[in-house]
Amino acid sequence: MPKDKIFHLIKLEEQRQLDKIGLIPSENAVSPEVAGVLSSCLSNKYAEGFPGRRYYEGNQVIDQIEVLAQERIKQLFSVPYVNVQPYSGSPANMAIYFALMEPGDTLMGLKLAMGGHLTHGHPKVTASGRFYNSVQYGVTENARIDFAEVERLALEHKPKVIVAGNTAYPFELEFEKFRKIADKVGAWLVADISHVTGLVIGGEHQSPVPYADVIMSTTHKTFRGPRGAMILVTDRGLKRDPDLGKKIDSAIIPGLQGGPHNATTAAIAIAAAEATRSEFKAYSKQIKKNAQVLAKTLLKEGIQLVGGGTETHLMVVDLSSFGPGLGLQVAYALDVAGIYANRNTVPTEPSSPFYPSGLRLGTPLVTTRGMKEPEMEQIGRWIATVVKHTTNKQLPKDLKQRRAFIKEFKTWADQDQLLKQICSEVKTLASEFPLFTWG
Repeated sequence: MPKDKIFHLIKLEEQRQLDKIGLIPSENAVSPEVAGVLSSCLSNKYAEGFPGRRYYEGNQVIDQIEVLAQERIKQLFSVPYVNVQPYSGSPANMAIYFALMEPGDTLMGLKLAMGGHLTHGHPKVTASGRFYNSVQYGVTENARIDFAEVERLALEHKPKVIVAGNTAYPFELEFEKFRKIADKVGAWLVADISHVTGLVIGGEHQSPVPYADVIMSTTHKTFRGPRGAMILVTDRGLKRDPDLGKKIDSAIIPGLQGGPHNATTAAIAIAAAEATRSEFKAYSKQIKKNAQVLAKTLLKEGIQLVGGGTETHLMVVDLSSFGPGLGLQVAYALDVAGIYANRNTVPTEPSSPFYPSGLRLGTPLVTTRGMKEPEMEQIGRWIATVVKHTTNKQLPKDLKQRRAFIKEFKTWADQDQLLKQICSEVKTLASEFPLFTWG
């Protein structure tokens, strides 16, 4: 029987990852142990429900796996309750809202264009923005969260839930300030630390545990586990409502999901054990070092960054000085040159989310591969060269003309000799580093 074409495509994707340099902040590479579990027999079993109370028989071993994952996460964060069943961050956030609010209650989160996430109440087009009364706060001129605005909006709208979280905010989250505001209006404080979980564990970012009632995190990104999510309830949260853990469980099932993905649960347990190793702490520290060197190199090369730098694993390049709406074409050109990132809005976006004026860059994946400061400097120089080489082609204002322009731009980029030359150099550098290393 001929080998299925899908295996050939998987091999192509593996080679793409090896040959290119990935700078998308939400991407990372898992250890061989995590990868092996994800393709195990655990995917064969249906386990709807929770340990000791499943709707299907034959879950004696699955129950032990899930309890072990829960206990390891509890110990990592020193929290009394953990749910490891969410399929990803978005349904996990919705489960939290489902447990804490009724439809029409007020939810506060950071604006998408200023670094927030769609599930933090982005209006009209998201479930969180349609089912709840969404009030969105922003950032100051220096791109920091505007806590004066957060407090003013909270006092005015009396939110049931305030979300302290982000997806493209380059600075450390100040959970204590959020806590003080939440207490003034009796709001639940939910910390979405999906991006910085690995940094929190490694001591490179403030922990939300003393301040938040509920914590949500994906299990990939800086945590370096499988694609899934987890919900943690703190002592503070359980003190306010002793049944909060049960409400979270009910929000997951029957509220939003069916059976958990058992292979993912086991992989979370392995990633949690890996996060206790000294190598993980060194990796977490190197993520920040790499981000800071990459940011400094870009600034030295004349590339502007939102807020002027980074305190975490990510940064947002502001291309608006070259012209509005250039993020899409620069991201494409970088990919042709062997470096992949993602286009992103900037806080004072002069264009639109479809044609934004920024790029989001992050260092988890390159750090996992073993790259350090010298590589960050070289990558920064390559990025600056691509930016300067491609931003002289200005995006038209008319929407129809924009679509035609992008099509023509992509054809040009695919054939451009400078981008091809950089791609060759990137491949040479990338070939020196595996997809995963303990450092």
